[in-house]
Amino acid sequence: MNEKKLLLLAVALLMFPQIAQTLYSPALADIGQAFSVGPQQAAQTLSVFFLAFAFGVVVWGRLCDRIGRRPSMLAGLVLYAVASTMGLSVSTFDALLVAQGLAAFGAAVGSVVTQTVLRDRFQGAQLAQVFSVMGIALAASPAIGLFTGASLVQAFGYRGVLACLLALSLGLWLWCLRDLPETRPQVVKTPALLETLRAMLRDRDIWRSTLLVAAFNIALFSYYSLGPFVFQRLDLGAQWFGYSGVVLALGSGLGAWLNKRLLQRGLNGHQLIQVAAAMMVLGASGVLLLEHSVLFVLPMLLVVLAFGMAIPNILGAALIHYGDRLGTAGALFGLLYYLLIGGGLMLAAWGQALGQTLLLCAVLALMLSVIKQQGARATSRKGGGSVGKDVA
Repeated sequence: MNEKKLLLLAVALLMFPQIAQTLYSPALADIGQAFSVGPQQAAQTLSVFFLAFAFGVVVWGRLCDRIGRRPSMLAGLVLYAVASTMGLSVSTFDALLVAQGLAAFGAAVGSVVTQTVLRDRFQGAQLAQVFSVMGIALAASPAIGLFTGASLVQAFGYRGVLACLLALSLGLWLWCLRDLPETRPQVVKTPALLETLRAMLRDRDIWRSTLLVAAFNIALFSYYSLGPFVFQRLDLGAQWFGYSGVVLALGSGLGAWLNKRLLQRGLNGHQLIQVAAAMMVLGASGVLLLEHSVLFVLPMLLVVLAFGMAIPNILGAALIHYGDRLGTAGALFGLLYYLLIGGGLMLAAWGQALGQTLLLCAVLALMLSVIKQQGARATSRKGGGSVGKDVA
Protein backbone atom coordinates (compact mmCIF):
# COMPACT_ATOMS: atom_id res chain seq x y z
CA MET A 1 0.00 0.00 0.00
CA ASN A 2 1.50 3.34 -1.00
CA GLU A 3 1.97 6.11 1.54
CA LYS A 4 -0.80 8.37 0.19
CA LYS A 5 -3.43 5.63 0.48
CA LEU A 6 -2.17 4.71 3.95
CA LEU A 7 -2.33 8.34 5.10
CA LEU A 8 -5.87 8.73 3.73
CA LEU A 9 -7.03 5.65 5.64
CA ALA A 10 -5.13 6.79 8.74
CA VAL A 11 -6.88 10.17 8.60
CA ALA A 12 -10.29 8.47 8.46
CA LEU A 13 -9.44 6.16 11.36
CA LEU A 14 -8.03 8.96 13.52
CA MET A 15 -11.05 11.13 12.75
CA PHE A 16 -13.44 8.36 13.74
CA PRO A 17 -13.13 8.62 17.56
CA GLN A 18 -13.23 12.43 17.42
CA ILE A 19 -16.26 12.44 15.13
CA ALA A 20 -17.93 9.88 17.41
CA GLN A 21 -17.45 12.28 20.34
CA THR A 22 -18.48 15.49 18.56
CA LEU A 23 -21.38 13.89 16.66
CA TYR A 24 -22.78 12.82 20.03
CA SER A 25 -22.42 16.25 21.60
CA PRO A 26 -25.49 17.96 20.01
CA ALA A 27 -27.58 14.98 21.19
CA LEU A 28 -26.90 15.60 24.90
CA ALA A 29 -29.86 17.92 25.41
CA ASP A 30 -32.15 15.48 23.56
CA ILE A 31 -30.82 12.60 25.67
CA GLY A 32 -31.59 14.60 28.80
CA GLN A 33 -35.18 15.09 27.65
CA ALA A 34 -35.62 11.50 26.41
CA PHE A 35 -34.45 9.94 29.69
CA SER A 36 -35.59 12.76 32.03
CA VAL A 37 -32.11 13.54 33.36
CA GLY A 38 -30.47 16.92 34.02
CA PRO A 39 -27.53 18.56 32.23
CA GLN A 40 -24.99 17.20 34.75
CA GLN A 41 -26.08 13.59 34.15
CA ALA A 42 -26.51 13.95 30.38
CA ALA A 43 -23.03 15.46 30.05
CA GLN A 44 -21.58 12.44 31.86
CA THR A 45 -21.98 10.39 28.68
CA LEU A 46 -18.85 12.08 27.29
CA SER A 47 -17.01 11.44 30.57
CA VAL A 48 -17.94 7.74 30.37
CA PHE A 49 -16.76 7.74 26.75
CA PHE A 50 -13.28 8.97 27.70
CA LEU A 51 -12.91 6.68 30.73
CA ALA A 52 -13.86 3.59 28.72
CA PHE A 53 -11.73 4.85 25.85
CA ALA A 54 -8.74 4.95 28.22
CA PHE A 55 -8.99 1.24 29.02
CA GLY A 56 -9.66 0.42 25.37
CA VAL A 57 -6.41 2.15 24.44
CA VAL A 58 -4.47 -0.22 26.75
CA VAL A 59 -6.16 -3.37 25.50
CA TRP A 60 -5.89 -2.55 21.79
CA GLY A 61 -2.36 -1.21 22.14
CA ARG A 62 -1.31 -4.40 23.86
CA LEU A 63 -3.13 -6.59 21.35
CA CYS A 64 -1.64 -4.82 18.33
CA ASP A 65 1.82 -5.81 19.59
CA ARG A 66 0.71 -9.41 20.17
CA ILE A 67 -1.64 -10.28 17.27
CA GLY A 68 -0.91 -7.46 14.84
CA ARG A 69 -2.21 -4.05 13.85
CA ARG A 70 -4.75 -5.22 11.25
CA PRO A 71 -6.71 -7.85 13.28
CA SER A 72 -6.83 -5.51 16.28
CA MET A 73 -8.34 -2.72 14.16
CA LEU A 74 -10.97 -5.00 12.64
CA ALA A 75 -11.99 -6.39 16.05
CA GLY A 76 -12.34 -2.93 17.59
CA LEU A 77 -14.57 -1.65 14.79
CA VAL A 78 -16.82 -4.72 15.09
CA LEU A 79 -17.20 -4.08 18.84
CA TYR A 80 -18.15 -0.46 18.14
CA ALA A 81 -20.83 -1.56 15.67
CA VAL A 82 -22.28 -4.03 18.19
CA ALA A 83 -22.36 -1.37 20.94
CA SER A 84 -24.06 1.14 18.63
CA THR A 85 -26.73 -1.44 17.80
CA MET A 86 -27.22 -1.98 21.53
CA GLY A 87 -27.54 1.79 22.09
CA LEU A 88 -30.37 1.98 19.55
CA SER A 89 -32.51 -0.44 21.55
CA VAL A 90 -31.98 0.67 25.19
CA SER A 91 -34.81 2.10 27.29
CA THR A 92 -32.94 3.44 30.33
CA PHE A 93 -30.20 6.03 30.79
CA ASP A 94 -27.96 3.55 32.64
CA ALA A 95 -28.19 1.10 29.74
CA LEU A 96 -27.29 3.91 27.36
CA LEU A 97 -24.18 4.64 29.45
CA VAL A 98 -23.17 0.95 29.24
CA ALA A 99 -23.60 1.01 25.44
CA GLN A 100 -21.62 4.26 25.26
CA GLY A 101 -18.83 2.71 27.34
CA LEU A 102 -18.60 -0.36 25.09
CA ALA A 103 -18.63 1.83 21.99
CA ALA A 104 -15.82 3.98 23.40
CA PHE A 105 -13.81 0.85 24.23
CA GLY A 106 -14.10 -0.21 20.59
CA ALA A 107 -13.45 3.28 19.19
CA ALA A 108 -10.12 3.43 21.02
CA VAL A 109 -8.69 1.16 18.35
CA GLY A 110 -8.91 4.03 15.87
CA SER A 111 -6.56 6.11 17.99
CA VAL A 112 -3.88 3.84 19.43
CA VAL A 113 -3.55 1.33 16.57
CA THR A 114 -3.53 4.03 13.89
CA GLN A 115 -0.84 5.98 15.74
CA THR A 116 1.18 2.77 16.10
CA VAL A 117 0.87 2.09 12.35
CA LEU A 118 2.14 5.60 11.61
CA ARG A 119 5.03 5.20 14.06
CA ASP A 120 5.87 1.88 12.36
CA ARG A 121 6.12 3.57 8.96
CA PHE A 122 7.61 6.99 9.83
CA GLN A 123 10.28 8.30 12.22
CA GLY A 124 11.81 11.55 13.43
CA ALA A 125 11.08 14.75 11.51
CA GLN A 126 9.03 12.81 8.95
CA LEU A 127 6.77 11.53 11.74
CA ALA A 128 6.31 15.08 13.06
CA GLN A 129 5.28 16.21 9.56
CA VAL A 130 2.84 13.29 9.27
CA PHE A 131 1.23 14.17 12.61
CA SER A 132 1.03 17.76 11.43
CA VAL A 133 -0.84 16.66 8.29
CA MET A 134 -3.11 14.58 10.53
CA GLY A 135 -3.78 17.71 12.57
CA ILE A 136 -4.91 19.64 9.49
CA ALA A 137 -7.26 16.82 8.50
CA LEU A 138 -8.59 16.41 12.05
CA ALA A 139 -9.51 20.10 12.07
CA ALA A 140 -12.53 19.14 9.97
CA SER A 141 -13.78 16.68 12.60
CA PRO A 142 -15.55 19.19 14.89
CA ALA A 143 -17.34 20.81 11.95
CA ILE A 144 -18.43 17.44 10.54
CA GLY A 145 -19.40 16.07 13.94
CA LEU A 146 -21.27 19.07 15.36
CA PHE A 147 -23.06 20.09 12.17
CA THR A 148 -24.05 16.53 11.20
CA GLY A 149 -24.99 15.66 14.77
CA ALA A 150 -27.19 18.75 15.12
CA SER A 151 -28.94 17.98 11.81
CA LEU A 152 -29.54 14.35 12.82
CA VAL A 153 -30.88 15.33 16.24
CA GLN A 154 -33.19 17.88 14.63
CA ALA A 155 -34.62 15.22 12.28
CA PHE A 156 -34.41 11.95 14.23
CA GLY A 157 -33.38 12.66 17.82
CA TYR A 158 -30.38 11.03 19.48
CA ARG A 159 -31.12 7.68 17.79
CA GLY A 160 -30.31 9.27 14.44
CA VAL A 161 -26.80 9.97 15.75
CA LEU A 162 -26.37 6.36 16.88
CA ALA A 163 -27.57 5.02 13.53
CA CYS A 164 -25.09 7.27 11.70
CA LEU A 165 -22.22 6.07 13.92
CA LEU A 166 -23.21 2.44 13.29
CA ALA A 167 -23.08 3.00 9.53
CA LEU A 168 -19.74 4.83 9.84
CA SER A 169 -18.12 2.02 11.85
CA LEU A 170 -19.28 -0.62 9.34
CA GLY A 171 -17.95 1.46 6.44
CA LEU A 172 -14.55 1.81 8.11
CA TRP A 173 -14.47 -1.94 8.83
CA LEU A 174 -14.97 -2.72 5.15
CA TRP A 175 -12.29 -0.18 4.15
CA CYS A 176 -9.79 -1.68 6.61
CA LEU A 177 -10.64 -5.20 5.50
CA ARG A 178 -9.73 -4.19 1.96
CA ASP A 179 -6.81 -1.80 2.41
CA LEU A 180 -5.23 -1.78 5.89
CA PRO A 181 -1.74 -3.36 5.74
CA GLU A 182 -0.06 -5.21 8.57
CA THR A 183 2.85 -2.99 9.67
CA ARG A 184 4.00 -4.85 12.77
CA PRO A 185 7.73 -5.68 12.47
CA GLN A 186 8.56 -9.36 12.09
CA VAL A 187 10.45 -9.32 15.37
CA VAL A 188 8.52 -7.45 18.04
CA LYS A 189 9.51 -7.21 21.66
CA THR A 190 6.39 -7.55 23.79
CA PRO A 191 7.62 -6.27 27.15
CA ALA A 192 5.93 -6.91 30.46
CA LEU A 193 3.12 -4.41 30.91
CA LEU A 194 4.08 -3.54 34.48
CA GLU A 195 7.74 -3.13 33.54
CA THR A 196 6.83 -0.59 30.86
CA LEU A 197 4.36 1.15 33.17
CA ARG A 198 6.97 1.52 35.91
CA ALA A 199 9.47 2.99 33.45
CA MET A 200 6.91 5.48 32.14
CA LEU A 201 5.73 6.50 35.61
CA ARG A 202 9.35 7.39 36.48
CA ASP A 203 9.73 9.38 33.25
CA ARG A 204 9.11 13.06 34.03
CA ASP A 205 8.83 13.97 30.37
CA ILE A 206 6.04 11.40 29.92
CA TRP A 207 4.16 13.01 32.81
CA ARG A 208 4.58 16.48 31.32
CA SER A 209 3.35 15.23 27.94
CA THR A 210 0.43 13.41 29.58
CA LEU A 211 -0.70 16.49 31.49
CA LEU A 212 -0.33 18.69 28.42
CA VAL A 213 -2.44 16.36 26.26
CA ALA A 214 -5.05 16.21 29.02
CA ALA A 215 -5.15 20.00 29.52
CA PHE A 216 -5.65 20.78 25.82
CA ASN A 217 -8.25 18.02 25.38
CA ILE A 218 -10.26 18.92 28.48
CA ALA A 219 -10.38 22.50 27.26
CA LEU A 220 -11.61 21.47 23.81
CA PHE A 221 -14.07 18.79 24.87
CA SER A 222 -15.49 20.78 27.76
CA TYR A 223 -16.96 22.96 24.99
CA TYR A 224 -18.56 19.90 23.38
CA SER A 225 -19.81 18.70 26.77
CA LEU A 226 -21.07 22.02 28.19
CA GLY A 227 -21.71 23.95 24.97
CA PRO A 228 -25.18 22.49 24.22
CA PHE A 229 -26.43 23.68 27.60
CA VAL A 230 -24.78 27.12 27.23
CA PHE A 231 -26.66 27.54 23.92
CA GLN A 232 -29.82 26.27 25.62
CA ARG A 233 -29.47 28.94 28.34
CA LEU A 234 -29.06 31.53 25.58
CA ASP A 235 -32.36 30.29 24.04
CA LEU A 236 -30.53 28.93 20.99
CA GLY A 237 -31.23 25.41 19.71
CA ALA A 238 -29.00 22.45 18.84
CA GLN A 239 -28.77 23.64 15.24
CA TRP A 240 -26.95 26.80 16.33
CA PHE A 241 -24.56 24.70 18.38
CA GLY A 242 -23.92 22.69 15.21
CA TYR A 243 -23.16 25.85 13.26
CA SER A 244 -20.61 26.83 15.90
CA GLY A 245 -18.65 23.71 15.02
CA VAL A 246 -18.12 25.01 11.49
CA VAL A 247 -16.74 28.28 12.89
CA LEU A 248 -14.48 26.52 15.39
CA ALA A 249 -13.16 24.14 12.74
CA LEU A 250 -11.65 27.18 11.03
CA GLY A 251 -9.62 27.86 14.18
CA SER A 252 -8.49 24.25 14.47
CA GLY A 253 -7.54 24.13 10.79
CA LEU A 254 -5.65 27.40 11.07
CA GLY A 255 -3.78 26.09 14.11
CA ALA A 256 -2.73 22.88 12.34
CA TRP A 257 -1.72 24.82 9.20
CA LEU A 258 0.22 27.36 11.26
CA ASN A 259 1.93 24.54 13.12
CA LYS A 260 3.06 22.95 9.85
CA ARG A 261 4.35 26.25 8.43
CA LEU A 262 6.26 27.15 11.61
CA LEU A 263 7.84 23.70 11.77
CA GLN A 264 9.02 24.16 8.18
CA ARG A 265 10.51 27.53 9.18
CA GLY A 266 12.65 25.89 11.85
CA LEU A 267 10.74 26.40 15.10
CA ASN A 268 10.83 23.37 17.37
CA GLY A 269 7.91 21.58 18.94
CA HIS A 270 8.56 22.89 22.47
CA GLN A 271 8.36 26.48 21.27
CA LEU A 272 5.12 25.85 19.40
CA ILE A 273 3.51 24.19 22.44
CA GLN A 274 4.39 27.23 24.54
CA VAL A 275 2.92 29.63 21.94
CA ALA A 276 -0.24 27.50 21.78
CA ALA A 277 -0.62 27.53 25.57
CA ALA A 278 -0.34 31.33 25.64
CA MET A 279 -3.02 31.57 22.95
CA MET A 280 -5.28 29.31 25.00
CA VAL A 281 -4.92 31.61 28.02
CA LEU A 282 -6.10 34.53 25.89
CA GLY A 283 -8.98 32.56 24.41
CA ALA A 284 -10.11 31.18 27.78
CA SER A 285 -10.11 34.68 29.29
CA GLY A 286 -12.29 35.91 26.43
CA VAL A 287 -14.78 33.04 26.86
CA LEU A 288 -15.02 33.79 30.59
CA LEU A 289 -15.80 37.44 29.87
CA LEU A 290 -18.35 36.77 27.09
CA GLU A 291 -19.98 33.57 28.37
CA HIS A 292 -23.41 35.22 28.69
CA SER A 293 -23.41 36.15 25.00
CA VAL A 294 -23.19 34.05 21.84
CA LEU A 295 -20.04 36.07 21.10
CA PHE A 296 -18.16 33.70 23.43
CA VAL A 297 -17.69 31.50 20.34
CA LEU A 298 -15.20 34.04 18.93
CA PRO A 299 -12.52 33.74 21.67
CA MET A 300 -13.20 29.99 21.65
CA LEU A 301 -11.55 30.10 18.21
CA LEU A 302 -8.22 30.77 19.96
CA VAL A 303 -8.71 27.70 22.17
CA VAL A 304 -9.25 25.37 19.21
CA LEU A 305 -6.42 27.07 17.29
CA ALA A 306 -4.13 26.33 20.25
CA PHE A 307 -5.29 22.70 20.25
CA GLY A 308 -4.49 22.34 16.54
CA MET A 309 -0.98 23.72 17.12
CA ALA A 310 -0.08 21.87 20.29
CA ILE A 311 -1.39 18.31 20.03
CA PRO A 312 0.62 17.16 16.95
CA ASN A 313 3.85 18.33 18.62
CA ILE A 314 3.08 16.69 21.96
CA LEU A 315 2.03 13.34 20.45
CA GLY A 316 4.76 13.26 17.82
CA ALA A 317 7.61 13.47 20.36
CA ALA A 318 6.08 11.75 23.40
CA LEU A 319 7.34 8.19 22.82
CA ILE A 320 10.70 8.72 21.12
CA HIS A 321 12.44 6.71 23.86
CA TYR A 322 10.08 3.73 23.61
CA GLY A 323 10.69 2.68 20.01
CA ASP A 324 11.14 -0.99 20.93
CA ARG A 325 7.67 -1.18 22.51
CA LEU A 326 5.53 1.38 20.71
CA GLY A 327 2.23 -0.50 20.98
CA THR A 328 2.48 -1.10 24.71
CA ALA A 329 3.95 2.32 25.50
CA GLY A 330 1.35 4.03 23.31
CA ALA A 331 -1.40 2.12 25.10
CA LEU A 332 -0.16 3.12 28.55
CA PHE A 333 0.42 6.71 27.47
CA GLY A 334 -3.14 6.83 26.16
CA LEU A 335 -4.46 5.25 29.37
CA LEU A 336 -2.82 7.96 31.46
CA TYR A 337 -4.07 10.94 29.51
CA TYR A 338 -7.54 9.57 28.73
CA LEU A 339 -8.13 8.82 32.42
CA LEU A 340 -7.20 12.42 33.17
CA ILE A 341 -9.44 13.69 30.35
CA GLY A 342 -12.37 11.56 31.54
CA GLY A 343 -11.92 12.70 35.13
CA GLY A 344 -11.53 16.33 34.08
CA LEU A 345 -14.68 16.24 31.94
CA MET A 346 -16.58 14.64 34.80
CA LEU A 347 -15.63 17.58 37.03
CA ALA A 348 -16.46 20.02 34.21
CA ALA A 349 -19.91 18.43 33.78
CA TRP A 350 -20.52 18.69 37.51
CA GLY A 351 -19.45 22.34 37.64
CA GLN A 352 -21.20 23.51 34.41
CA ALA A 353 -18.73 26.45 34.25
CA LEU A 354 -17.17 26.58 30.78
CA GLY A 355 -15.09 29.75 31.17
CA GLN A 356 -13.49 28.73 34.46
CA THR A 357 -12.72 25.23 33.13
CA LEU A 358 -10.99 26.65 30.05
CA LEU A 359 -8.93 29.13 32.06
CA LEU A 360 -7.76 26.49 34.54
CA CYS A 361 -6.67 24.20 31.68
CA ALA A 362 -4.93 27.08 29.88
CA VAL A 363 -2.91 28.19 32.89
CA LEU A 364 -1.87 24.59 33.60
CA ALA A 365 -0.82 24.09 29.97
CA LEU A 366 1.24 27.29 29.98
CA MET A 367 3.06 26.31 33.18
CA LEU A 368 3.80 22.82 31.84
CA SER A 369 5.00 24.12 28.47
CA VAL A 370 7.46 26.49 30.17
CA ILE A 371 8.79 23.65 32.36
CA LYS A 372 9.07 21.36 29.31
CA GLN A 373 10.97 24.01 27.34
CA GLN A 374 13.39 24.57 30.23
CA GLY A 375 13.95 20.81 30.48
CA ALA A 376 14.70 20.62 26.76
CA ARG A 377 17.24 23.45 27.02
CA ALA A 378 18.94 21.81 29.99
CA THR A 379 19.21 18.52 28.12
CA SER A 380 20.60 20.29 25.05
CA ARG A 381 23.30 21.98 27.15
CA LYS A 382 24.36 18.57 28.47
CA GLY A 383 25.29 17.60 24.94
CA GLY A 384 22.17 15.96 23.55
CA GLY A 385 20.93 17.49 20.35
CA SER A 386 17.49 16.11 21.07
CA VAL A 387 15.31 15.93 24.10
CA GLY A 388 16.63 13.30 26.45
CA LYS A 389 14.83 10.94 28.75
CA ASP A 390 14.18 12.69 32.03
CA VAL A 391 13.63 10.02 34.66
CA ALA A 392 13.05 10.69 38.32
